[in-house]
Amino acid sequence: MTGYGSASSGAPATGPSGDGAGGVTVDIRSVNGRFLDLVLRLPDDLRGLEPALRELLGGAVRRGKIELRLNVQKDADAGWPQPSPDQLSRLSQLESGVRCWLPTAVPLSVHEVLQWCRGGTPAAKQDGAAMAAARLAVADFVAAREREGARLATLLRDQITHLRTLVAQAEPLIPDVVARQQQRFLDRWNEALAQANGGAAVSAEAIQERALNEATAFAIRIDVAEELARLRSHLDEVERLLDRGGELGKRLDFLMQELHREANTLGSKSAALELTNISVDMKVAIEQMREQVQNIE
Repeated sequence: MTGYGSASSGAPATGPSGDGAGGVTVDIRSVNGRFLDLVLRLPDDLRGLEPALRELLGGAVRRGKIELRLNVQKDADAGWPQPSPDQLSRLSQLESGVRCWLPTAVPLSVHEVLQWCRGGTPAAKQDGAAMAAARLAVADFVAAREREGARLATLLRDQITHLRTLVAQAEPLIPDVVARQQQRFLDRWNEALAQANGGAAVSAEAIQERALNEATAFAIRIDVAEELARLRSHLDEVERLLDRGGELGKRLDFLMQELHREANTLGSKSAALELTNISVDMKVAIEQMREQVQNIE
């Protein structure tokens, strides 16, 4: 199922209290897929979050090829802290105390001063911002997929209505097909007997009985009442699953196979062009449903 979600957390480190953690943006997008395929694109310094992100995504979705992209935004000087006067005064006092006892101690460098004044643990703060953004993006992504799922459910219900109409059209055709075939048998028997012996050796009752027997056997061969009943039953189950919601993609996929099997049998038993056309229309509608069902989680 297609979907997209995006969220940001934190802000680029600026000002006197900047710690260089930076703001984090997470984008999640998915395309249709029968199975779950996760692709994570992370900066090198956030690779350690991959297991947690996979667990987060795996708990929210079950199907689809999903790509999560995480970006960190920083200002040009966001990585450099701005030491406060209090911090510098405190470091100066500490350095003086150390050099009083250890005169040969090396003075603090500018880099060391900046490291001491950085404050907090930027890596931990950045990890926290990344996970917060990821959770927001997943929620946005799931909401988008739910909207897409509702749209697909509407399309499936429309196709179910269409299939029910086709089933209703097929049912009254069966008696007419049998009646036409019975008359066809009678006509052929009469023609064959007339050519063989002028029709004198066989009574009209015998001809009628034989024709009725042939028509009965034919009616049994083309009886599609069970196929139509199973089609209705499968359509009822599809509607029940759509009403229930939840994870139903695989069950719907199986039902599409069953619907196609019944429609195919209907076509193979068809003895009239009308039934053949109905069978073809059914298979077209079912194939369209199957393509949509493969997108549903």
